[in-house]
Amino acid sequence: MRMSIGCRLRYEFTQPTPMIAMLNVHYSRFGDLERADYLVTSPSVPLESYRDGFGNWCTRMVAPAGEFTLSSDGIFRDSGMLDPVAPDAAQHAVQDLPFDTLVYLLGSRYCDTDLLSDQAWRLFENTEPGWSRVQAICDFVHQTVVFDYMAANATRTASQTLAGRTGVCRDFTHLAITFCRCMNIPARYCTGYLSDLGEPEPYPPGDFAAWMEVYLDGGWWVFDPRNNTPRLARILIGRGRDAADVPLTQTFGPNTLLEFVVWTDKMT
Repeated sequence: MRMSIGCRLRYEFTQPTPMIAMLNVHYSRFGDLERADYLVTSPSVPLESYRDGFGNWCTRMVAPAGEFTLSSDGIFRDSGMLDPVAPDAAQHAVQDLPFDTLVYLLGSRYCDTDLLSDQAWRLFENTEPGWSRVQAICDFVHQTVVFDYMAANATRTASQTLAGRTGVCRDFTHLAITFCRCMNIPARYCTGYLSDLGEPEPYPPGDFAAWMEVYLDGGWWVFDPRNNTPRLARILIGRGRDAADVPLTQTFGPNTLLEFVVWTDKMT
């Protein structure tokens, strides 16, 4: 399945401002790009790219004063398959986990495990460890939190999401990640493209999405507490402990976002 993927973000800056962008397809899916989604700026400025501590591809620059646009436009070849599932995937004992998964058991900026540990054990202690436990966590979050795009809040933590029972996809994801970590299941935050292919119309405006990956049975598996069902054409951009590690753009000065467009369109 061939897809046109990309984004356009247009800003107004009052002064030259350093910024970092994380808008390119993750290296693990780079081989699926028929046309690379190179980052383009208008006006053109020098770009410097690097990999962060989680392996994500980042680009830094200094945006000039005035209007400034970041855009990418690629062609992606997807398998057309739904997210894989493994209902029998087992949970590892903590002492048996690989070293590189242990960081995803710890609390982080938006995943306040210290505040939700008791609640997590009350809710999920009697669930079957492994895939069933993670699915029970996703079911709870999906049924408890109401999606409200107008309720987006960049500082909302997992415990605040549980208390307020409302949020956007990042909040669903932070809460599910936190519950998983409380139950000794490594879980990491993911952001990227998620198409609406296979979903009933009308489609909402394009946006980036958040989901999680959990470590079970020797591998990482996708779970999506916001949608809570396998989906088509999920294209990873970045991974980290939570949203603080994978901001799509990070600006180091005042600005106004004038336009935000994201697309994932099937091609013939």
